[in-house]
Amino acid sequence: QVQLVESGGGLVQAGGSLRLSCAASGRTFSTYAMGWFRQAPGKEREFVAAISWSTGSTSYADSVKGRFTISRDYAKNTVYLQMNSLKSEDTAVYYCAADLTYYSQWSSLSPGGVRYWGKGTLVTVSS
Repeated sequence: QVQLVESGGGLVQAGGSLRLSCAASGRTFSTYAMGWFRQAPGKEREFVAAISWSTGSTSYADSVKGRFTISRDYAKNTVYLQMNSLKSEDTAVYYCAADLTYYSQWSSLSPGGVRYWGKGTLVTVSS
């Protein structure tokens, strides 16, 4: 069992920045990668970014490339999502996730197939 707890969400202005954190505990060795999904009001949950737990290799959704950066601190069992140049369309509940799927395959990973989820943290970007 893996427990994931997100933090860092809040209200920011368009063009601003925010850093999300996800602290993992439990059997983290059983997962190959961690990442982030988001779900906007009335929308389906969508992939944002993923990172290999052991190597730090990353992948991103096209919509956030060049603006968001995912990273991890292996010693702290924590993954981060640095969000820059935020847009109103980035408004969503952001969910931390962990799975056995390799990081490079997360872009095609269905939310229903994700093994572990955090409870989510709300990011609101105002215009």
